[in-house]
Amino acid sequence: QVQLVESGGGLVQAGGSLRLSCAASGRTFSSYAMGWFRQAPGKEREFVASIIRIGGNTYYEPSVKGRFTISRENAKNTVYLQMNSLKPEDTAVYYCAVRAAYGSYSSIYYRAPAYDYWGQGTQVTVSS
Repeated sequence: QVQLVESGGGLVQAGGSLRLSCAASGRTFSSYAMGWFRQAPGKEREFVASIIRIGGNTYYEPSVKGRFTISRENAKNTVYLQMNSLKPEDTAVYYCAVRAAYGSYSSIYYRAPAYDYWGQGTQVTVSS
């Protein structure tokens, strides 16, 4: 089992920045990739960004590429999401997720069912 705890959400004006953190505990050595998803009211959960634990390859949803940066600190079992130039449409609950299984990741990284463990979420609200 892997436990995930997100932090860093809050209220920010459009154009501002926030940094989300996700600390993992438990069987963290078994994690292959860590990612961030978000869910706005009335919408489906959508992929934001992810990073492979070993090697550091990153993946981004097109609307956040260039504005958001995902990074990890393996020694602390923590993944970060630096969010700059925030827009009101970025408002959502942001969830951290871990995929345990290796392989075939490049074709499924954006799919929520590809991840095995989830955090409780942290609210990000961007005011216009």
